[in-house]
Amino acid sequence: MNIEKKRAHEIQIISEMIDLYAKKHAINCDDLKQYAIKRTTCCPFMEQKTFCSACTVHCYKAEYRTQIKEIMRYSGPRLFFTHPILVIRHGLLSLEQKLKGASQ
Repeated sequence: MNIEKKRAHEIQIISEMIDLYAKKHAINCDDLKQYAIKRTTCCPFMEQKTFCSACTVHCYKAEYRTQIKEIMRYSGPRLFFTHPILVIRHGLLSLEQKLKGASQ
């Protein structure tokens, strides 16, 4: 998968997770969403890593890191019910990256 497709996929996943959380908790997370998109767009490790959750460098500010972890914990399991194809594709990409890393 090329880097731009990978970035777009990661932005789509994180945006959906933030939207799901914000809708359920009736809060506005636009600031966090824009921050996450900016971090993903500028990520210099996109070629080597699978997704932000698997990255060795935590580029989020502490306040955003806490929020995004909470959102991922909440939205991760629930996202399957709203966007199953997106979740399956995400899982397959993660597995592909792990297998690629194991064979090298």
